[in-house]
Amino acid sequence: MERTMIAKVTTSGQVSLPAPVRKRWGTAQVVIEDEGDRVVVRPLPDDPIAAACGSLRRSEVSSEAIRARERAADAARQRRRRSR
Repeated sequence: MERTMIAKVTTSGQVSLPAPVRKRWGTAQVVIEDEGDRVVVRPLPDDPIAAACGSLRRSEVSSEAIRARERAADAARQRRRRSR
């Protein structure tokens, strides 16, 4: 769904988003990207943390397994230091 809309830039540099755009995206903040030959306006989530939940790939290794591996590595480093 791509629509082209024209918005006026005020003398103070403000741009008003048309009502259909504001209603569709329902956000209070936007990100403005200057890409050289165009300006891109993207909605910014009101709660970026909630929006990012689930976006990262889940590790197959548990945090306890990672801690155990680090403890073993620390123990091995300490044994090497003592043997010198």
